[in-house]
Amino acid sequence: MKQRLSFTVAALAAALILPALAGTAYATDEIQVYNAGIAEVGQFTIQQHLNYVALGQKTPPFPGGLVSNHSLNGTPEFAYGVTDWWEVGLYLPFSVQDERFYSDAFKLRTLFVSPHAEQRNFFYGVNFEFSNETPPFSQSRFSMEIRPIIGVRNSDYEFIVNPIVDIHFGKFAEQHFAPAARLARKFGDDLFAGFEYYSDLGQIGSFDKLADQQHTLFAVTDFKAGVFDVNFGIGYGLTPASDRLVVKTIIGYAFPVPGQKPDGNTRMSSGPVNPFLHAAARGFQP
Repeated sequence: MKQRLSFTVAALAAALILPALAGTAYATDEIQVYNAGIAEVGQFTIQQHLNYVALGQKTPPFPGGLVSNHSLNGTPEFAYGVTDWWEVGLYLPFSVQDERFYSDAFKLRTLFVSPHAEQRNFFYGVNFEFSNETPPFSQSRFSMEIRPIIGVRNSDYEFIVNPIVDIHFGKFAEQHFAPAARLARKFGDDLFAGFEYYSDLGQIGSFDKLADQQHTLFAVTDFKAGVFDVNFGIGYGLTPASDRLVVKTIIGYAFPVPGQKPDGNTRMSSGPVNPFLHAAARGFQP
């Protein structure tokens, strides 16, 4: 009888704890809103994504998973412009925790956009990302991200929405809705500031209650540092399941297109640097 009672209590505890773990935030290697900007045809670009969770979740998102608190996360991203509407990319995600390096294998992506998005008032696209993940990062070996891109801009402002769907395959298959958005304003030829919003509402068809959802608001700035594009932001978690304080940066460099003289007008998919200046110089397209 006592053993049966102990088993019942343990089962009830597991029933309460495991859903909570499933909804817990975990470190992310890439924090960005895609803007439909891609490399020119035949051009290689490289970006280094980094974020540090200064104050985050101290409970792993699943048994054996990495916690986000005090973690340094990131990925080098390599991309290549195939056509004026198609870019392919490779990610090599990682995390550093307690002075130990963890690799999350790799991600492959293919991005389709409206050509010359930086010159348009209305732009759009969709990114497909295929991930091969390691156990500390996910319970699913394989996953996929579908990221639509919808944006509008004028000479001063830019507003972009990424209604993201994350799909995990296998025994722990899940489909999460994780929308992101960005509002930015031009303050100078190479200086922009605004806000970026990231969320994870939970399983599609059965969203988590608000306290268990992830909602984070970043204050961001974009600028040029020599030949490098820089995106920097500080994020604040709005719900208990969100990391409370996150610092992120993206540093990007576009290699010259073979046979062309570099002009510095790079447009990469990780957040706009100088979008309005170049668009105004060339003229908007409907």
